Amino acid sequence: MQFLVTGGAGFLGGALVHRLVSLGHSVRVLDDLSAGDPARLPPQASFMRGDVNDLPRLWTLLHDVECVYHLAARVSVSESVRYPREYNAVNVGGTVSLLEAVRDVGVRRLVLASSGAIYGDQPLQPLRESLTPLPLSPYAVSKLAAEQYVGLIGRLASLETVCLRIFNAYGPGQQLPVTHPPVIPHFLHQVLGQGSLVVHGSGAQTRDFVYVDDVVDALVAAATAPDVNQRVINVGSGAETSVNDLVRQIEAITGREAHVLRVNEQDSGVSRMCADLTLARELLGWTPQTFLQEGLRRTLVSDERFAARPVSDQ
Repeated sequence: MQFLVTGGAGFLGGALVHRLVSLGHSVRVLDDLSAGDPARLPPQASFMRGDVNDLPRLWTLLHDVECVYHLAARVSVSESVRYPREYNAVNVGGTVSLLEAVRDVGVRRLVLASSGAIYGDQPLQPLRESLTPLPLSPYAVSKLAAEQYVGLIGRLASLETVCLRIFNAYGPGQQLPVTHPPVIPHFLHQVLGQGSLVVHGSGAQTRDFVYVDDVVDALVAAATAPDVNQRVINVGSGAETSVNDLVRQIEAITGREAHVLRVNEQDSGVSRMCADLTLARELLGWTPQTFLQEGLRRTLVSDERFAARPVSDQ
Protein backbone atom coordinates (compact mmCIF):
# COMPACT_ATOMS: atom_id res chain seq x y z
CA MET A 1 0.00 0.00 0.00
CA GLN A 2 0.94 3.66 -0.34
CA PHE A 3 0.89 5.58 2.96
CA LEU A 4 1.39 9.15 4.11
CA VAL A 5 2.47 9.63 7.72
CA THR A 6 2.23 13.16 9.09
CA GLY A 7 4.55 13.71 12.02
CA GLY A 8 6.43 10.68 10.73
CA ALA A 9 9.85 11.82 11.98
CA GLY A 10 8.72 11.87 15.61
CA PHE A 11 8.86 9.16 18.26
CA LEU A 12 5.76 7.18 17.30
CA GLY A 13 5.87 8.25 13.67
CA GLY A 14 9.42 7.03 13.13
CA ALA A 15 8.64 3.65 14.66
CA LEU A 16 5.53 3.34 12.49
CA VAL A 17 7.40 4.26 9.31
CA HIS A 18 10.08 1.64 10.01
CA ARG A 19 7.39 -1.00 10.49
CA LEU A 20 5.49 -0.07 7.33
CA VAL A 21 8.67 -0.14 5.25
CA SER A 22 9.64 -3.52 6.72
CA LEU A 23 6.25 -4.85 5.62
CA GLY A 24 6.96 -3.78 2.04
CA HIS A 25 4.76 -0.68 1.87
CA SER A 26 5.63 2.64 0.21
CA VAL A 27 5.72 5.47 2.75
CA ARG A 28 5.79 9.24 2.42
CA VAL A 29 6.53 11.35 5.49
CA LEU A 30 5.58 14.96 6.22
CA ASP A 31 7.08 16.59 9.31
CA ASP A 32 7.93 20.18 10.23
CA LEU A 33 10.80 18.92 12.46
CA SER A 34 9.62 20.94 15.44
CA ALA A 35 10.08 17.74 17.45
CA GLY A 36 11.06 15.17 14.83
CA ASP A 37 14.37 14.06 13.36
CA PRO A 38 14.66 12.74 9.78
CA ALA A 39 17.69 10.70 10.85
CA ARG A 40 15.30 8.27 12.56
CA LEU A 41 13.68 7.39 9.22
CA PRO A 42 14.67 4.43 7.01
CA PRO A 43 16.20 5.34 3.63
CA GLN A 44 13.28 3.73 1.79
CA ALA A 45 10.85 6.36 3.12
CA SER A 46 10.27 9.54 1.12
CA PHE A 47 10.64 12.53 3.46
CA MET A 48 9.40 16.08 2.96
CA ARG A 49 9.78 18.85 5.49
CA GLY A 50 6.64 20.93 5.71
CA ASP A 51 3.58 22.09 7.60
CA VAL A 52 0.40 20.06 7.74
CA ASN A 53 -1.53 23.29 7.02
CA ASP A 54 0.14 23.60 3.57
CA LEU A 55 -2.67 22.41 1.28
CA PRO A 56 -0.77 22.50 -2.06
CA ARG A 57 2.00 20.37 -0.52
CA LEU A 58 -0.57 17.97 0.90
CA TRP A 59 -2.28 17.59 -2.48
CA THR A 60 1.06 16.60 -4.00
CA LEU A 61 1.96 14.15 -1.25
CA LEU A 62 -1.48 12.51 -1.23
CA HIS A 63 -1.43 11.50 -4.89
CA ASP A 64 -2.06 7.71 -5.06
CA VAL A 65 -2.06 7.42 -1.24
CA GLU A 66 -4.51 4.82 0.08
CA CYS A 67 -4.24 5.52 3.81
CA VAL A 68 -3.07 8.49 5.89
CA TYR A 69 -1.75 8.28 9.42
CA HIS A 70 -2.18 11.64 11.13
CA LEU A 71 0.36 11.83 13.96
CA ALA A 72 1.49 15.47 13.56
CA ALA A 73 0.62 17.29 16.79
CA ARG A 74 1.84 19.18 19.81
CA VAL A 75 1.73 16.67 22.65
CA SER A 76 2.62 18.24 26.03
CA VAL A 77 -0.28 18.62 28.46
CA SER A 78 1.51 21.16 30.67
CA GLU A 79 2.86 23.15 27.71
CA SER A 80 -0.64 23.41 26.24
CA VAL A 81 -1.79 25.26 29.37
CA ARG A 82 0.70 28.02 28.55
CA TYR A 83 0.20 28.01 24.77
CA PRO A 84 -3.44 27.03 24.05
CA ARG A 85 -3.58 29.06 20.84
CA GLU A 86 -0.64 27.19 19.35
CA TYR A 87 -2.14 23.83 20.34
CA ASN A 88 -5.42 24.78 18.72
CA ALA A 89 -3.68 25.94 15.54
CA VAL A 90 -1.61 22.77 15.14
CA ASN A 91 -3.79 20.02 16.59
CA VAL A 92 -7.17 21.29 15.41
CA GLY A 93 -6.33 23.54 12.46
CA GLY A 94 -3.77 21.10 11.08
CA THR A 95 -6.24 18.24 11.28
CA VAL A 96 -8.90 20.22 9.42
CA SER A 97 -6.43 21.20 6.70
CA LEU A 98 -5.39 17.59 6.25
CA LEU A 99 -9.02 16.46 6.10
CA GLU A 100 -9.72 19.02 3.35
CA ALA A 101 -6.80 17.73 1.32
CA VAL A 102 -7.69 14.07 1.90
CA ARG A 103 -11.27 14.80 0.84
CA ASP A 104 -10.15 16.65 -2.29
CA VAL A 105 -7.76 13.91 -3.42
CA GLY A 106 -10.03 10.98 -2.55
CA VAL A 107 -7.97 8.99 -0.05
CA ARG A 108 -9.74 5.86 1.22
CA ARG A 109 -8.91 5.89 4.96
CA LEU A 110 -7.45 8.17 7.63
CA VAL A 111 -6.19 6.99 11.02
CA LEU A 112 -5.88 9.67 13.71
CA ALA A 113 -3.50 9.29 16.64
CA SER A 114 -5.67 10.68 19.42
CA SER A 115 -5.09 10.56 23.17
CA GLY A 116 -6.37 8.98 26.36
CA ALA A 117 -6.03 12.45 27.93
CA ILE A 118 -9.47 13.17 26.46
CA TYR A 119 -11.16 11.21 29.27
CA GLY A 120 -9.96 13.46 32.10
CA ASP A 121 -10.84 12.40 35.65
CA GLN A 122 -13.46 9.68 35.55
CA PRO A 123 -15.12 7.96 38.54
CA LEU A 124 -14.86 4.50 36.96
CA GLN A 125 -11.87 2.56 35.66
CA PRO A 126 -10.97 1.12 33.21
CA LEU A 127 -11.88 3.83 30.72
CA ARG A 128 -14.33 2.80 28.02
CA GLU A 129 -14.75 4.67 24.76
CA SER A 130 -18.44 5.27 25.54
CA LEU A 131 -17.62 7.52 28.51
CA THR A 132 -18.38 11.24 28.20
CA PRO A 133 -15.02 13.03 27.77
CA LEU A 134 -13.96 15.41 30.54
CA PRO A 135 -10.83 17.08 29.13
CA LEU A 136 -8.72 18.96 31.68
CA SER A 137 -6.17 20.68 29.43
CA PRO A 138 -6.06 22.56 26.11
CA TYR A 139 -4.14 19.56 24.71
CA ALA A 140 -7.00 17.21 25.60
CA VAL A 141 -9.57 19.66 24.19
CA SER A 142 -7.59 19.93 20.95
CA LYS A 143 -7.50 16.14 20.56
CA LEU A 144 -11.22 15.84 21.24
CA ALA A 145 -11.94 18.57 18.67
CA ALA A 146 -9.71 16.76 16.17
CA GLU A 147 -11.68 13.55 16.73
CA GLN A 148 -14.94 15.41 16.14
CA TYR A 149 -13.68 16.94 12.90
CA VAL A 150 -12.35 13.58 11.70
CA GLY A 151 -15.70 11.93 12.35
CA LEU A 152 -17.81 14.70 10.83
CA ILE A 153 -15.78 15.38 7.68
CA GLY A 154 -15.30 11.64 7.25
CA ARG A 155 -19.07 11.20 7.13
CA LEU A 156 -19.61 14.17 4.81
CA ALA A 157 -16.84 13.09 2.42
CA SER A 158 -17.43 9.31 2.57
CA LEU A 159 -13.93 8.92 3.98
CA GLU A 160 -13.20 5.95 6.25
CA THR A 161 -11.85 7.19 9.58
CA VAL A 162 -10.48 5.55 12.72
CA CYS A 163 -9.42 7.40 15.89
CA LEU A 164 -7.01 5.59 18.20
CA ARG A 165 -6.90 7.00 21.73
CA ILE A 166 -3.29 6.25 22.62
CA PHE A 167 -2.43 6.30 26.31
CA ASN A 168 1.09 6.93 27.74
CA ALA A 169 3.37 5.56 25.03
CA TYR A 170 7.05 5.01 25.82
CA GLY A 171 10.11 3.24 24.45
CA PRO A 172 13.56 3.73 22.89
CA GLY A 173 14.14 7.05 21.18
CA GLN A 174 11.40 9.00 22.94
CA GLN A 175 12.18 12.70 23.01
CA LEU A 176 13.51 14.09 26.28
CA PRO A 177 12.99 17.87 26.12
CA VAL A 178 14.38 20.09 28.85
CA THR A 179 10.91 21.28 29.81
CA HIS A 180 7.95 18.94 30.39
CA PRO A 181 9.72 15.65 29.53
CA PRO A 182 7.72 12.39 29.37
CA VAL A 183 7.85 10.60 32.70
CA ILE A 184 9.54 7.30 31.77
CA PRO A 185 12.61 8.57 29.89
CA HIS A 186 12.91 11.40 32.42
CA PHE A 187 12.85 9.04 35.40
CA LEU A 188 15.33 6.68 33.72
CA HIS A 189 17.67 9.56 32.93
CA GLN A 190 17.52 10.90 36.46
CA VAL A 191 18.03 7.56 38.21
CA LEU A 192 20.92 6.54 35.97
CA GLY A 193 22.49 9.97 36.34
CA GLN A 194 21.99 9.93 40.13
CA GLY A 195 19.62 12.87 39.92
CA SER A 196 16.37 13.40 41.80
CA LEU A 197 12.84 12.37 40.93
CA VAL A 198 10.10 14.86 41.79
CA VAL A 199 6.90 13.06 42.79
CA HIS A 200 3.78 15.16 43.31
CA GLY A 201 1.40 14.36 46.14
CA SER A 202 1.29 10.79 47.43
CA GLY A 203 2.53 9.23 44.18
CA ALA A 204 -0.61 7.09 44.07
CA GLN A 205 -1.80 8.73 40.82
CA THR A 206 -1.81 6.18 38.00
CA ARG A 207 -1.16 6.00 34.27
CA ASP A 208 -1.47 3.37 31.57
CA PHE A 209 2.00 2.96 30.02
CA VAL A 210 2.00 1.26 26.61
CA TYR A 211 5.17 0.19 24.79
CA VAL A 212 5.89 1.75 21.40
CA ASP A 213 5.93 -1.56 19.49
CA ASP A 214 2.45 -2.37 20.78
CA VAL A 215 1.19 1.04 19.66
CA VAL A 216 2.65 0.45 16.20
CA ASP A 217 0.92 -2.94 16.04
CA ALA A 218 -2.42 -1.21 16.67
CA LEU A 219 -1.73 1.52 14.12
CA VAL A 220 -0.85 -1.03 11.45
CA ALA A 221 -3.99 -3.04 12.19
CA ALA A 222 -6.17 0.09 11.94
CA ALA A 223 -5.16 0.68 8.31
CA THR A 224 -6.89 -2.42 6.98
CA ALA A 225 -9.24 -3.71 9.69
CA PRO A 226 -12.85 -4.13 8.48
CA ASP A 227 -15.84 -2.54 10.19
CA VAL A 228 -13.89 0.18 11.98
CA ASN A 229 -15.18 3.22 10.08
CA GLN A 230 -16.13 6.08 12.44
CA ARG A 231 -14.87 4.14 15.46
CA VAL A 232 -12.87 5.45 18.41
CA ILE A 233 -10.62 2.78 19.94
CA ASN A 234 -8.39 2.75 23.02
CA VAL A 235 -4.74 1.75 22.68
CA GLY A 236 -3.08 1.13 26.03
CA SER A 237 -1.60 -1.64 28.13
CA GLY A 238 -4.79 -2.28 30.08
CA ALA A 239 -2.70 -2.06 33.26
CA GLU A 240 -2.83 0.72 35.85
CA THR A 241 0.59 1.74 37.23
CA SER A 242 1.09 4.28 40.02
CA VAL A 243 3.98 6.71 40.02
CA ASN A 244 5.30 5.00 43.16
CA ASP A 245 5.23 1.60 41.45
CA LEU A 246 6.94 3.04 38.38
CA VAL A 247 9.77 4.29 40.60
CA ARG A 248 10.10 0.83 42.18
CA GLN A 249 10.22 -0.89 38.81
CA ILE A 250 12.87 1.52 37.53
CA GLU A 251 14.93 0.88 40.65
CA ALA A 252 14.66 -2.87 40.07
CA ILE A 253 15.60 -2.65 36.39
CA THR A 254 18.55 -0.28 36.87
CA GLY A 255 19.75 -1.72 40.16
CA ARG A 256 19.95 1.81 41.57
CA GLU A 257 18.09 3.52 44.36
CA ALA A 258 16.04 6.53 43.30
CA HIS A 259 16.40 9.80 45.17
CA VAL A 260 12.75 10.88 45.42
CA LEU A 261 11.70 14.43 46.30
CA ARG A 262 8.06 14.60 47.27
CA VAL A 263 6.11 17.79 46.62
CA ASN A 264 2.91 18.25 48.58
CA GLU A 265 0.78 19.77 45.84
CA GLN A 266 -0.69 17.54 43.17
CA ASP A 267 0.29 18.02 39.53
CA SER A 268 -2.26 19.16 36.96
CA GLY A 269 -2.86 15.67 35.57
CA VAL A 270 -5.68 13.23 36.25
CA SER A 271 -5.66 10.95 39.28
CA ARG A 272 -6.18 7.62 37.49
CA MET A 273 -5.88 6.23 33.96
CA CYS A 274 -6.35 2.72 32.68
CA ALA A 275 -7.58 1.76 29.22
CA ASP A 276 -10.37 -0.70 28.56
CA LEU A 277 -9.16 -2.72 25.56
CA THR A 278 -12.36 -4.60 24.71
CA LEU A 279 -12.94 -2.74 21.43
CA ALA A 280 -9.29 -3.03 20.39
CA ARG A 281 -9.50 -6.81 20.77
CA GLU A 282 -12.84 -7.05 18.97
CA LEU A 283 -12.26 -4.60 16.11
CA LEU A 284 -8.50 -4.70 15.55
CA GLY A 285 -7.67 -8.19 16.79
CA TRP A 286 -5.07 -6.44 18.92
CA THR A 287 -3.74 -6.97 22.43
CA PRO A 288 -0.54 -5.51 23.91
CA GLN A 289 2.40 -7.92 24.12
CA THR A 290 4.92 -6.03 26.27
CA PHE A 291 4.55 -5.67 30.03
CA LEU A 292 6.02 -2.59 31.68
CA GLN A 293 9.04 -4.34 33.21
CA GLU A 294 10.04 -5.80 29.84
CA GLY A 295 9.36 -2.49 28.10
CA LEU A 296 11.61 -0.65 30.55
CA ARG A 297 14.35 -3.22 30.00
CA ARG A 298 14.09 -2.89 26.20
CA THR A 299 14.23 0.87 26.51
CA LEU A 300 17.42 0.68 28.57
CA VAL A 301 19.10 -1.78 26.23
CA SER A 302 18.03 -0.20 22.93
CA ASP A 303 18.21 3.54 23.66
CA GLU A 304 21.75 4.84 23.17
CA ARG A 305 21.22 7.42 25.90
CA PHE A 306 20.84 4.59 28.43
CA ALA A 307 22.49 1.56 26.83
CA ALA A 308 25.97 2.34 28.17
CA ARG A 309 24.65 2.37 31.75
CA PRO A 310 24.68 -0.89 33.74
CA VAL A 311 21.33 -2.70 33.97
CA SER A 312 20.32 -5.04 36.75
CA ASP A 313 19.54 -8.68 36.00
CA GLN A 314 16.76 -8.64 38.59
